[in-house]
Order: sequence, then structure tokens, then C-alpha cells
Amino acid sequence: MLIRERTEREEYERLSPLAAKSAEARRLKEEQECTIRTKFQRDRDRILHSKPFRRLKHKTQVYIAPIGDHFRTRMTHSLEVAQICRTIGRGLRLNEDLIEAIALGHDVGHTPFGHVGEEALASLVGHFEHNEQSVRIFSVLTNNGQGLNLTQEVLDGILHHTGDGIPRTLEGQIVKIGDRIAYLCHDYDDAIRAGLIKPEEIPAPVREVLGCTTSQMITTMVVDMIETSKDQDRIALSLKVAEAMQVFRDFMFERVYLSDALKEERRKGKLIVEILFEHYMKYPEFLPENYLEWAEGDRQRAVVDYISGLTDNYAITTFKRFFIPRDRFA
Repeated sequence: MLIRERTEREEYERLSPLAAKSAEARRLKEEQECTIRTKFQRDRDRILHSKPFRRLKHKTQVYIAPIGDHFRTRMTHSLEVAQICRTIGRGLRLNEDLIEAIALGHDVGHTPFGHVGEEALASLVGHFEHNEQSVRIFSVLTNNGQGLNLTQEVLDGILHHTGDGIPRTLEGQIVKIGDRIAYLCHDYDDAIRAGLIKPEEIPAPVREVLGCTTSQMITTMVVDMIETSKDQDRIALSLKVAEAMQVFRDFMFERVYLSDALKEERRKGKLIVEILFEHYMKYPEFLPENYLEWAEGDRQRAVVDYISGLTDNYAITTFKRFFIPRDRFA
């Protein structure tokens, strides 16, 4: 018996009947199976070793070019989402490999400069969502236009990790809520480090229900998700904890995400995305080879694909190359 086959059999013995099973996963294009890894393990590895995942280390989470080494990036956020969600999945006896693959891949479609870049592209082209772009990256753009041929379960979880849609697997539903747990708690931690807020300013309902420290908050919500979702066909938080989380989220938007302290850097990031978009639309010959081909000749689609994949650093460098005169005497 192959190692993969043994692992697949063990999933039926060890996991909840409600868990997604690797042996039942499907890809758009059938391919020869690995002798060692299950489909979900193979998807996780493909994502982890991909260029779009590596670029996340230089993409903004909240702070554009932060002063200090310990602020989160999209990569550290994705790793933290994977850890939190695997803990929940283990508590519910669900498929941790599927959870990890979705969590690691969920944010690769994010633009440079975080949500301000996403908003800039959406205003320029009428519609842009980073979750949809994540699916496009893994289905079309990665691997020289071949995509990674991920399983439908992983792509579904990535697509529906945000927005109104609900992932069809419980594993995907864990990532949908776990992503919010991770970014609220860790952005709160970074905001304290940046001096934007103080722990004593957190609203009373949050302090009383979730706790005051990042560790307390995460533990409270993780335990609550496991207890509320046990043996259920839907992943959820209890009403009490969900309401406290919403108060916490409202507080974070008011005091951090939309704060005046970050407004100027957000404006600069948005402007860079807008100017680069206009430049490449006017001069598509400056796009890297193959982007027009992958977009089937759609110039706007090609420009969006390229710009959304840029890291903060590379977007700034590209902007300087095109629009800032060189100092010949430097």
C-alpha cells in the first residue's frame, strides 16, 4: 500500500464524518497522483513553493513600509491564519491539510499597499476583489500561465474566505472566520506597537468577553468556535462572542484601519497604483512577456494581473524608474 493510500484510509478512520476527505477531492484537470502526499498535502506544498506566496513577504498587511522589524506582512498573516485555523480544525477533527492549503493561499491576490491598492484598482476598472484574483493567480497566472491545478475544495475555500459566499467545506468555513480572528488580534497587537492605540482604550464589551491581550482574545475565540461548532454542519461563533468580535472590528476600523495617522501613506500607495495602471494601459509594451497572452489579449485584464501581483517594494521601484529623474551627480 502506498503512503498516500494509507493516509487517505486513516482520514476515514480518524476524522469526523463531516470532514473533507483527500481521496474524494477533485481537480479540474486529472493528473497522476503522488505516491506519498494526498491531494490536499500536494496543494499546500504547491502554494508554499509558489512565487506568489513568496511575494507576500513584501506586501502590506496594515502598515506601508513600517519602521521596525516586527510588524506583520501578508506572509506572516497567512502563516498565523494557518496556525489558528489548524488548531480549530484539530479540535473539530477536520482536515488540517485542506485548512492549511486554503489559509496559505487565501491572500496571494492582494495588491501592493494592502486594501488601498485593491480599492484603487476597483475604482479604475469597476470591479476587483483580491479573493477572486487569488483564484486567478493559482488557476492561470502561476507556473508560466499553466496554473497550479489546485483541487476545487482549496479554490472554493480561497474564493469564499471573504465576502458573502460560504465555503462548501467546513475547513473553508474555519478559514473564513479564522482569518478575521487573526487579522483583528494581530493588527491590534501591531497598532499598540505603533502607538496608535493603548490596551486600556479597547471597548468594554471586547475586554469583558474576549480579554485584553492578543493571546487571550485568540484563545477565547478559538475555544468558542470549537465548542459552538462541535458536531454541527456549519462553523460558527456563539452569539455573545460574535457580537464582541463585531464591536472589536468596528473599533479597529475607526482607530486603526481608517485612522488619520495612516491616511498619508495610504494616499501615496493609492496614487502609485493609479499612475502605474495608467502608464501600462498607455504603453502595454512595458508589460512583462506573456501577460497579454494570459489575458487573451485583454489589455486591462493584463495590466490588472501585473499590477496586483507587485510587491510594495517593487511597485515603488517601478514608479521611480518610470517617473523620477535620475540624479546624474549622485
